[in-house]
Amino acid sequence: MTDDPLAMSDDPRRELADFLRTRRTRVLPQEVGLEPGPRRRVAGLRREELALLAGVSADYYQRMEQGRDVRPSDQVLDALARALNFSAEESRHLHSLAGAARTPTRGPRRHAPEPEEVPPTTLRLLRTMTSPTLVVGRFLDVLAWNPLAGVLLGEFTRLPQTERNLLGLLLHPEADQACPDRAATVAELTAMLRTQVVADPGNPRAVELVGELAVRSDEFAALWARHDVEEVTRGRMRVNHPLVGELSLDWDAYPMPGAPGPVLITCTAEPGGPDDERLQLLAGLLDAPNTTSAAPRQP
Repeated sequence: MTDDPLAMSDDPRRELADFLRTRRTRVLPQEVGLEPGPRRRVAGLRREELALLAGVSADYYQRMEQGRDVRPSDQVLDALARALNFSAEESRHLHSLAGAARTPTRGPRRHAPEPEEVPPTTLRLLRTMTSPTLVVGRFLDVLAWNPLAGVLLGEFTRLPQTERNLLGLLLHPEADQACPDRAATVAELTAMLRTQVVADPGNPRAVELVGELAVRSDEFAALWARHDVEEVTRGRMRVNHPLVGELSLDWDAYPMPGAPGPVLITCTAEPGGPDDERLQLLAGLLDAPNTTSAAPRQP
């Protein structure tokens, strides 16, 4: 095992160990009814404190955090989740990691490059949609968009295929100006990326992207090391657009038919409100000269 928090491994025992450790160190003793006591040298709970709260032996829990060959039952996992005040998403993630850890290791997984593709029928659907709509891959690569989304994204649509990634866009030094809630959105997207990467840790695109973003951004490196996970299906975004001003839009993600992979993300505004008016104004600029628009496209 390696101690590098940014390293990606095919060994789910290591992911399970790292996930538990990061969660344990973020829970304060007083939050779970324990007295903090003097001279604490660790952040959050001690291993033996968590073991006591979960009703497992300290030695057993220590072996879990060391990534050793332990196969916790669902009852033990549920007890740990309760002790750590896990969300439903965190509990699912814990069970998923433990399930993978119970499977005997068969050697490293081999991945042939399999670029994500957008079916022609989905491209046709994009052309019919009047709200800004994107097709986003498993690792947050923007694979296609309709014209209104092209105007909304602006110069981003002109980047080379390998650079059209939502996290990469928001980690740009100037992104704060275009996205007032940039930091919170980056944290959310990083947690979404972690969920997808854990499901397929050896995927070449995942390895490439995480390595690239970690080298480029200390902010991403710190967030990635937190092991946060999210399966977000909707949210809200604020965009400062140079042509129409600030837009506050709701977005929803819709999985595409077939195997897990790309999703449709559609942005909408409350009908008749100021954001809806700005969105309509933006739509009216589609045919204007010197504005950025993009037909739905694939890499």
